[in-house]
Amino acid sequence: MNEKLFTTLQYLIPQHALSRAAGWLAETRIPWIKNPFTQWFVKRYNVNMEEALETDPCAYDCFNDFFTRALKPGARPIDENSDTIVCPADGAISQLGDIEYGRIFQAKGQDYSLTELVGGDAKLAEPFMGGKFATVYLSPKDYHRVHMPFKGTLKTMVHVPGDLFSVNEATANQVPRLFSRNERAVAIFDTELGPMGVVLVGAMIVASIETVWAGQVAPIKRTIKTTEYGQQEPIVLDKGGEMGRFKLGSTAIVLFGPDVMEWDDEYQATTPTVMGERMGKVSKG
Repeated sequence: MNEKLFTTLQYLIPQHALSRAAGWLAETRIPWIKNPFTQWFVKRYNVNMEEALETDPCAYDCFNDFFTRALKPGARPIDENSDTIVCPADGAISQLGDIEYGRIFQAKGQDYSLTELVGGDAKLAEPFMGGKFATVYLSPKDYHRVHMPFKGTLKTMVHVPGDLFSVNEATANQVPRLFSRNERAVAIFDTELGPMGVVLVGAMIVASIETVWAGQVAPIKRTIKTTEYGQQEPIVLDKGGEMGRFKLGSTAIVLFGPDVMEWDDEYQATTPTVMGERMGKVSKG
């Protein structure tokens, strides 16, 4: 199927109804439904169960529990050097680079607004203008928990309702403003480098997005919801600490302000990522 036809079909199908149906299937505890489907999924996508804390795919209560499976201790060592930024997730780089004139590069011929990405709040977007971004795509076979690229204290979370297009390369090439039109959860942290954003972007058949501090944050009512987090009981997450997870997978976008960090040169579009490995470094001076 060519890219244009694949994208056209996504405009026509009922994205949210399909995702709700997939969510029911992924949550069912009925063994004769969930076990064959989970076994098929492991074989179809060549999932490495040897690194999972529970290696038997049929031992999970439901498909979503399998999909968001924990890994064995030490399976993803975290680069502990104080001047490094680490990969937030297993997957591959979709794009990364500079945020130029308030726009983020999506694919050849496509970009989107930083302000729109964070829910339309110019004040929230302003610290990242002229900064850096990295977009990490999680494929079906990947470990689907998202971790902190750098230590930070949670300040704001914005749930932004939206579409549920696929987020693979073909759709990124064809759908304008893909990542700023899909449903997403925007988390803004205070760090030693200034503000850091981690945006969890939903996609077709993604049943939900969860964070460790608020549980399920999507899907909810179809209105933007902003939550501010104060200093009385600060939520502090270390570099490499789990911050959220996708049930049925999608994309994480990392944002930093200008002149505070640089991505390592070996990371380009399509470069594989492994959660916890060094992906960038703090700028000196």
